[in-house]
Amino acid sequence: MSSPSTESAAKDEALSVPISVERVLAALAMAAICLITFANVVVRYFTDVSLAFTEEFSIFLMVVMTLLGSSAAIALDRHIRITVLVDRLPAPLRRVTETLVWLATLAMLGVLVWYGGRLTYDQWRFEETSPALGYPQWLYTLWLPLLSAVMGLRVLGRLSRLARGTR
Repeated sequence: MSSPSTESAAKDEALSVPISVERVLAALAMAAICLITFANVVVRYFTDVSLAFTEEFSIFLMVVMTLLGSSAAIALDRHIRITVLVDRLPAPLRRVTETLVWLATLAMLGVLVWYGGRLTYDQWRFEETSPALGYPQWLYTLWLPLLSAVMGLRVLGRLSRLARGTR
């Protein structure tokens, strides 16, 4: 029996666009979260003063990391799902069900791209700033529609592989 990491690596090699980009960016986001949190702990320990930016940046980086991880999970077909009923269906019906699930996922990501894009534009237009540091809020929000679009492309790749029968 192969390990999940071996199976994951084999699936990654089979993809036309490997998930290395998502993995590297997610790892960089995690490293940045660790560094700024550690810096905050050290500064707080020695000075009793907290670094104001750490919470705002940590939340932003956590959202980015989550979206990148979701994109990789879609590409590798490792997303969370409950399949107790679907697994009991005949193969052709399972395939139809899986296609419907991916189409519903694509529709939901389309909603995120559309409304996330509108929100980003409104934040840019009205010059909204972040609560803690006063940075333009759209710089944080921009990543929701962008990474949702990336996930949508990964869903299209899954649908393409499903149509070809290569899963």
